[in-house]
Amino acid sequence: MSAAQIRLFTLWRREVSRFMKIKKQTIGAPLLETFLYISVFGAALGSRVGELHGIDYVVFVIPGLIMMAWSINAFTNNSSSILQQKFQGAIQDQLSSPASPLELLLAFSLGGFMRGLIVSVLTFVAASFLVDLPVDHVLVLIPALFLVGFFFSQLGVLIGVRAEQFDDVSFAQTFVLQPLIFLGGVFYSAELLPQPFETLTHFNPIYYMINLVRYGFVGYTEASIPLSLLALTLATAALFAVNLRLFARGYKLRA
Repeated sequence: MSAAQIRLFTLWRREVSRFMKIKKQTIGAPLLETFLYISVFGAALGSRVGELHGIDYVVFVIPGLIMMAWSINAFTNNSSSILQQKFQGAIQDQLSSPASPLELLLAFSLGGFMRGLIVSVLTFVAASFLVDLPVDHVLVLIPALFLVGFFFSQLGVLIGVRAEQFDDVSFAQTFVLQPLIFLGGVFYSAELLPQPFETLTHFNPIYYMINLVRYGFVGYTEASIPLSLLALTLATAALFAVNLRLFARGYKLRA
């Protein structure tokens, strides 16, 4: 391994170790929350709703829950980690170390990505014991989940860098991210909404992410898959470029 690879691996391992030390909070709690969603919306409402677009309601909901688990955990991990290290002054030492801004950004990004991956995989495994969850289009599902995880990792980095106190992170998650996810079609089909709410849903970017993941699992979508993948790729690349410039400048990271 080269010196750059060793630095990147060490920084990434530190991020993983950080959330694994409190895995009851960082992994156990989100997993329990998602399981409760499956139980309430799947078992309780599923028997009454029946099917949506020919798909059992609980099966229709689970892909959105997996995407939600990955996105929220990737975002939360990175935003809280960066803000915490800003308060401790540790981020300044890292910026002054031999590690490049690219290596630091990749380490944070992969740390959040890994936490989201662990929670979403455990959610998938738990859901598979409860229902027969298909995977119809794995060649769409894998890049879709990868892009979703990396996008929200970058979003978490951006919010963490710009935040000045923990209330800023909580506000972004509680009043922006979670409403967009819930209104993006996790628990329902946008086609069932009356106007103008159906049209407004199409302005929600997370709506297209949910459709990508749902198509990968059950083969149903309400949006163009190629266009959604392209838009998500461009948005992720743009966020990464912005974050890299912020790290290179030390924006709100240096004292």
